[in-house]
Amino acid sequence: MATLGLAAYGYGIRYEFGIFNQKISNGWQVEEADDWLRYGNPWEKARPEYTIPVNFYGRVEHTPEGVKWVDTQVVLALPYDTPVPGYKNNTVNTMRLWSAKAPNEFKLEDFNVGGYIQAVLDRNLAENISRVLYPNDNFFEGKELRLKQEYFVVAATLQDVIRRFKSSKFGSRDAVRTTFDAFPDKVAIQLNDTHPALAIPELMRVLVDIEHLSWEKAWDVTIRTCAYTNHTVLPEALERWPVQLFESLLPRHLAIIYEINRRHLENVARKFPGDNDRLRRMSLIEEGTTKRINMAHLCIVGAHAVNGVARIHSEILKKTM
Repeated sequence: MATLGLAAYGYGIRYEFGIFNQKISNGWQVEEADDWLRYGNPWEKARPEYTIPVNFYGRVEHTPEGVKWVDTQVVLALPYDTPVPGYKNNTVNTMRLWSAKAPNEFKLEDFNVGGYIQAVLDRNLAENISRVLYPNDNFFEGKELRLKQEYFVVAATLQDVIRRFKSSKFGSRDAVRTTFDAFPDKVAIQLNDTHPALAIPELMRVLVDIEHLSWEKAWDVTIRTCAYTNHTVLPEALERWPVQLFESLLPRHLAIIYEINRRHLENVARKFPGDNDRLRRMSLIEEGTTKRINMAHLCIVGAHAVNGVARIHSEILKKTM
């Protein structure tokens, strides 16, 4: 994109450990830890002034002012920027990677009563979010840490994108708040497979709960902003998160996904009256022994454009998904 002169930001997680270093021993692959930051990274620049809080767990509260997500655990997202120069064109884009840091809430009295060690251990738990990349991407395993990683990158990135939009001349303010009319014209969010699918309910949460847009307006902005590239149609690789895990980790997002699904199924029922089997197939929520959220369906419903990684892949996507 830099070489094409397209203004873009790449967002991801700054993993302390990469996939692995490969060694060959007696003709077999042996994996060793990839401690790639051991000697530092001269290309990156830490930007602590743009550190962003990311929330987990907690509960949802309905108040006269609207819905609030309260009693959450906070992890800080610290950005590191790497310049990405285009080829012979004086264009440099930025790759911004987030590193997880625990908030600095150490109490001296904890140390005095022996709670300091536990405080440090708890801190490590928060910072595990950016510790290691899951290597096996062609088989989906529903791990809580992975869902934390996916929400962490999405929540930090969207706050960063919205901050930048608000500081531009396009984020014009009326008497009360920023208007988001120009948002989809100035911001394009490309979801790279289902890993950042939570961008859809997170953008809805920000627009409805924090910016106080109506659901209809927020959904219009979200759909026109988000697009989705699908990388695999293999069922074992597609993300399907247990509802129970969402209930504990991201309770507000679960409620938003349920509402997206309710409105989506109403649309399907209007187009295909009486076709209950289609409703079941096209639902974002898969019923069964374990209720699951189908993240590919969420991406398809919440995006204005969907593509596979090649034309033939897009055709397979249309026919099978």
